[in-house]
Amino acid sequence: MKDAHYSVADAEQLRVVVGRFVRGVRSVDTMPAGQATVLGHLRRDGPLAIVALADRERVRHQTMARTVRLLADQGLVDVAADTSDKRRVVVALSAEGSARLDDERTSRAAWIARAAQELTDQERTVLKRLPAVLEKLIVGDG
Repeated sequence: MKDAHYSVADAEQLRVVVGRFVRGVRSVDTMPAGQATVLGHLRRDGPLAIVALADRERVRHQTMARTVRLLADQGLVDVAADTSDKRRVVVALSAEGSARLDDERTSRAAWIARAAQELTDQERTVLKRLPAVLEKLIVGDG
């Protein structure tokens, strides 16, 4: 039997706490979120044109070109002309970029694990179930 009521006030409380949680996790980041997001796209999807990255992030081409230039200057991405259209630039995740992304993700996970040590055993049991519950919310609302 399903719980009869989950109010908008309950949802608002969850929204606020999840936002605070995300900000806490991001407090250990060593690179700007936009740069990490681009590296994440490249890891998941492989090499992409700057225009495709800009579309995914809903930013102007010039803004994404600047972000890519910053990442390239740090050695985190490789940039090359598209073999089928020399006017287009294709961006690929470099080995250094992949390692840096792993470091960022590991730092975030370690922050969560340290914070979880402050919980009771019962609270940690609930915490272990949260990813599946939140995934249901995401899939359910699509």
